[in-house]
Amino acid sequence: MTGSIGKKERVKIFTKYLDEKYPDVDCELNFSNNLELIIAVLLSAQCKDEYVNRATVGLFDKFKTIDDYADAEVTEIEKYIKTLGLYKAKSKNIKLMAEMLRTKYKYKIPKTLDELIELPGVGRKTANVVMSVGFGIPAIAVDTHVERISKRMKLANEKDSPLIVEQKLMKIFPKKKWSKIHHQMIHFGRYYCKAKKPECSTCELKNICNFAKKTGE
Repeated sequence: MTGSIGKKERVKIFTKYLDEKYPDVDCELNFSNNLELIIAVLLSAQCKDEYVNRATVGLFDKFKTIDDYADAEVTEIEKYIKTLGLYKAKSKNIKLMAEMLRTKYKYKIPKTLDELIELPGVGRKTANVVMSVGFGIPAIAVDTHVERISKRMKLANEKDSPLIVEQKLMKIFPKKKWSKIHHQMIHFGRYYCKAKKPECSTCELKNICNFAKKTGE
């Protein structure tokens, strides 16, 4: 039962489990530089990474530089990502982002959260991924998987916003583990503790899981 195990002990059990199950995990999006990374993460909003990876094969082959995106017609970008959700808005944001990278940031991808979230189409989650994966800056990006796992493991409350979840996780885990724990939680949520039909019956964490307790698994 979750009530009989204190928070520190739950965190210890959770961390140990993730380290054993996912000792070496990383971003599953395909990219070869930080420009491609920020575009791939932008495209991954409300879309599976595997679908993004299929679409970016042609996109990254066609567009290589910030100028390529900035000078392209939005409709030209759309052709390569029309299989993805919200592709029209994403295409527009990619062009606008490239224009800002060219004019304001002199062809460089910014490193700070405040600068990154100024870019069209880049929210806090995308910015944190770019900081963590692209620049090696400790960060926790809260996507749907991280949010769900945090609430099921009682690391956050059900009504907490993604920002509150992020802030709580940053307090719970040491800074040096932020980037790794982010990827571990994504893998756990994507492949095991899924939104629908999570594998509770065989999960070693069911004794500390709020969701398993509620469903009686």
